[in-house]
Amino acid sequence: MTTNILEMRSITKTFPGVKALQEVTLEVGRGEIHAICGENGAGKSTLMKVLSGVYPHGSYEGDIVFENDVVSFKDIRDSEAVGIVIIHQELALSPYLSIAENIFLNNEVRGALGLIDWNKTNDEAAKLLARVGLRENPTTRIMDIGVGKQQLVEIAKALSKRVKLLILDEPTAALNDEDSDHLLDLILHLKQQGITSIIISHKLNEIKKIADSVTVIRDGKTIETIGKSDVTEERIIKDMVGRDLEHRYPDHTPHIGEEILRVENWTAHHPQDPTRVMVDNVNLNVHRGEIVGIAGLMGAGRTEFAMSLFGRSYGSRITGKVFKSGQEIQTRTVSEAIKNGLAYATEDRKQYGLNLIEDIKRNISMAALDRLSNLGLVNDNEEFKVANEYRKSMNIKAPTVLAKTGKLSGGNQQKVVLSKWIYSNPDVLILDEPTRGIDVGAKYEIYTIINKLAAEGKGVIVISSELPELLGICDRIYAISEGRITGELPIAEATPEAVLTLMTMESPR
Repeated sequence: MTTNILEMRSITKTFPGVKALQEVTLEVGRGEIHAICGENGAGKSTLMKVLSGVYPHGSYEGDIVFENDVVSFKDIRDSEAVGIVIIHQELALSPYLSIAENIFLNNEVRGALGLIDWNKTNDEAAKLLARVGLRENPTTRIMDIGVGKQQLVEIAKALSKRVKLLILDEPTAALNDEDSDHLLDLILHLKQQGITSIIISHKLNEIKKIADSVTVIRDGKTIETIGKSDVTEERIIKDMVGRDLEHRYPDHTPHIGEEILRVENWTAHHPQDPTRVMVDNVNLNVHRGEIVGIAGLMGAGRTEFAMSLFGRSYGSRITGKVFKSGQEIQTRTVSEAIKNGLAYATEDRKQYGLNLIEDIKRNISMAALDRLSNLGLVNDNEEFKVANEYRKSMNIKAPTVLAKTGKLSGGNQQKVVLSKWIYSNPDVLILDEPTRGIDVGAKYEIYTIINKLAAEGKGVIVISSELPELLGICDRIYAISEGRITGELPIAEATPEAVLTLMTMESPR
């Protein structure tokens, strides 16, 4: 029987107006990979911030026992000193510094007279990079490597601190499948080296692949801990949401009407290199009440198409025509696109979709302030009323619409994004990765909202990297490869094999 490296006993954490954690218990065996699952807002990240000293001792109730000693961390440096290192979902790397500088930031390798020994710094960094499978030159700037490699640099940084317990918060959320597989293999490799890991993830297939045990948290409480042999997706989902999800996707009865959007010969070039064609002669259409999917591999041109169509937010030398209900319209600016009934919910809600330091109220109203203003002045009471109606109807988990949007969970942030665009009263909504980074319970709610929009007669375009999602909610699917549409399939003919064949087809030239 393995001994525990960590025990968290009766952890309770309260914020103004909400109890985030209630008597949570957690036991992690030495040398194991322990997964923590739960819906967005369940308290997973809060629990790990308590463990790592982000929330210092005294700001919570309960005890943390690490390597048989009761510990009390006043900050993150205290937890790192004993070998607990957390890697947050939002990577904490400086883009303008080198890989080596980032690895040893605040932990510098010093030589004579206390000066930084750069030769030794780069040599030590190279050794750490080799341990995580990176061959980059340690002097390479962080901004010059991809997100997958940046995640590995974070792990190399943790190894430099002689980590015993590594905490990874949604480590593959922003990675493609290849980078995700490499990272999971690395975590398994670190286990062989005796490093214990806690991984927070909503990707149940990844959890089944690497976790030795799983603890499920719901509404700030520990539901149960499951051993590897008993882990099933159905059991985890039931624990997470408090009910069986017999169907991952809500029932959808199509009520498809006349054509509402048609795009003809749409072409867009790279914004910095106009010789590169990113969107190549795309033709597609959407009908009222129809949910249309766009499937494609990473870099296929899905987001580039959507952004170039919506106010020419991406690209250069853009050509093509857009028709709404048979009449040609212009979408040369974002304002013009909104005025003509288009809405685009970006895949990157934190950077482009929301103002994270503003409250829910202002985020919901910002795309349609003209509906709330008189002589250029916004009616605050009406703005509050509208936002509160969406808070209730969209089940946004926040005590008030005055809550800061950046404090919400990913699923609730996504509901704010959807509320913003629904309030702008569009005829066509383009939803780019609408469920990225959110759990199965919140996903179901988003699917229900998409169905409701279609039932109201709106046209909905869904871009997703998750093929089962497109097959589960769409009426028709286009596939795109190398910037060109390679085919379309009605949902009755859209098998995974058929769609994947179109996604990987070399685009005709």
